Amino acid sequence: MSIIETEAALHEAHRDNHTHRDVNGGWLRPAVFGAMDGLVSNLALMTGVAGGSVSHRTIVITGLVGLAAGAFSMAAGEYTSVASQRELVEAELDVERRELRKHPKDEERELAALYETRGVEPALAREVARQLSRDPEQALEIHAREELGIDPGDLPSPAVAAVSSFGSFALGALLPLLPYLLGATVLWPALLLALIGLFACGAVVARVTARSWWYSGIRQLALGGAAAGVTYVLGSLFGTAVG
Repeated sequence: MSIIETEAALHEAHRDNHTHRDVNGGWLRPAVFGAMDGLVSNLALMTGVAGGSVSHRTIVITGLVGLAAGAFSMAAGEYTSVASQRELVEAELDVERRELRKHPKDEERELAALYETRGVEPALAREVARQLSRDPEQALEIHAREELGIDPGDLPSPAVAAVSSFGSFALGALLPLLPYLLGATVLWPALLLALIGLFACGAVVARVTARSWWYSGIRQLALGGAAAGVTYVLGSLFGTAVG
């Protein structure tokens, strides 16, 4: 009994400790990317305009227009990209579906050969392929996973991608604009809030990387701050030249 209990405890400990982070990023990567993109691009746009010594009203209008234009652009781009990818995958699935219908034995042998290359004994590989090929839909799913590296039941949604990109970009772009909407008339509160947001986004990215949160945060803070600094200088130069 003690041996069984010990093995059970070890099994529980292994299960609890042997977990992995989502290396594909899941929802986190596109959401953080969209927010970061909105934050950096709108911050750079607003600081560039502010460098031209314009009124704070002009800066607010620029930030609002940048938020709207960027969010719609991100949504349209994501929708088109994901829809095109999905259409390509569905076309390939149709090809595989026709092959399974016209040449089922050839596809079964192909699957068995694939398992053999992975170290399964030939007789066992043929038997596994035979059993898995009895259900056409299951066979399609397996061939899609093994040959195309996709899951037919988990294809990305263009609408979800577009809406999430729109929302995350708009949220990020709103940060440098928020102090002005609350009554600020100078740049530094917007810059401070945006830099805090950049550090936070970088720290969140550390969840899907091997880096520490503070390293990722400082790296994103430096990159976003550099972009804002460069556009401010350019805005000052352009403002002087135009003026």
